[in-house]
Amino acid sequence: MNLDQSMRRFDAWNQPPTGGTQDVFYSRKSIVPLPMMERAEGIWFWDESGKSYIDASSGPMVSALGHGNPRVIDAIARQGRKLDYAYTLVARNRLNLDYASRLADMAGPGFERVSLCSGGSEAIDNALKFARQYALALGQPTRRRVISLEPSYHGATIGTLAAGGNVALHPFLDGFATRADLVPAPFAYRLPEGETPESYAALCARALERKIEELGPENVLAFLIEPVGGISSGAVVPPPSYFKAIREICTRHGLFLIFDEVLCGAGRSGKFITAHHWPKALPDIIVQAKGIGAGYAPLGAMWVSRALADPLAEIAGFDFSYSYNANPMACAAGLAVLDEFERLDLCANAATRGAQLRAGLEALQQRYPIIGDVRGMGLLLAVELVADPVTKASLPAEFQATSRLRIHGLEHGIMLYARASAGGRFGQWFLLAPPLTVTAAEIEEILSRTDKALRDLSRDAAVAGYLA
Repeated sequence: MNLDQSMRRFDAWNQPPTGGTQDVFYSRKSIVPLPMMERAEGIWFWDESGKSYIDASSGPMVSALGHGNPRVIDAIARQGRKLDYAYTLVARNRLNLDYASRLADMAGPGFERVSLCSGGSEAIDNALKFARQYALALGQPTRRRVISLEPSYHGATIGTLAAGGNVALHPFLDGFATRADLVPAPFAYRLPEGETPESYAALCARALERKIEELGPENVLAFLIEPVGGISSGAVVPPPSYFKAIREICTRHGLFLIFDEVLCGAGRSGKFITAHHWPKALPDIIVQAKGIGAGYAPLGAMWVSRALADPLAEIAGFDFSYSYNANPMACAAGLAVLDEFERLDLCANAATRGAQLRAGLEALQQRYPIIGDVRGMGLLLAVELVADPVTKASLPAEFQATSRLRIHGLEHGIMLYARASAGGRFGQWFLLAPPLTVTAAEIEEILSRTDKALRDLSRDAAVAGYLA
């Protein structure tokens, strides 16, 4: 079956009915058809025709427990029958207390206070607001500039879009929101001549210091970073020396160091708190979402220290809230998710199955010249697609490699997460991040279906004359 036939196989949605699904708002330029899903269980989806698909990216990186977990679903139902809602500015609820305590215990010393919200964008927004409120309380009103990496992604609200490092969004943001100041991301695949991953990471850390000095330390509020990159940088993992350097720089200049673990946190890296991989370079604020709700409830969390939160509460307070802050049913889901993490030892499984998946992808790299790099941590892995593995040249944008791969994946029953981030300026890759419950046999099935999708993509590229 060729690409056009594959698209027609799925595309029965050319004229959506009144209302439509969410994707009626998405760009009509996308060539990837979307199957209509009917049910899900574990790592599997089934569409309305009965065809099965592996959810190889947890949808993206949300469904940490897989689908249909009865313990979490029952916990939500029990809580709904007892106490469904309590707004945090007029009442407390016991589930909020219990859930925040569990999260604080998992984060450890220096992260004793937890603020809850409904997702990653809200949680990043809360972190930036907390940092700003704290600066004002200390009499530092000029601290308002945020530095982040280019490329990077930190959310979909106006403020968090502006905090990200996608220059393609600048026309949208200019005059509409205050954009973050950008420094280069510490990539490890395409490097300037003569640089190693370690030396280039050191160069990127020095770029942060120069940017702070350029802006004036008294004007800089925070440095915001994903400790393990997401789709924007293709699961880049900086060396430990980088974290040590940025921690020292932020401390010296009085900046908040904020770790955005929305995508890489909640066990996906092999530790529940990704920052724990670098215990001597802990941030001031940690943010998670996605996996802590695991798709069963909208949840986001911001961790800060007692030493920061309690004085601020006395001086000025941090009274920003959302209607669904610490919703009892969401907290019940969150507690049940944590119970499952412990019962199934999912952090350890992420490390073990991640090593298996990476080894399998590296074996595919030896067979397919279209694979330039395999990278990541735990069950958050990226595969970079190239025209030439020697020169590391990217495939032409007009080939739409990531979209083609997704289509071939659907045809072979695997849902792959891929898009040409930042217009493909930094490369093209896809992510593999299955639910943390994935078994050894399921990893092998993921590799088998990914193999078939890569085979078909390689054939397309060869026919088009794009492979070296």
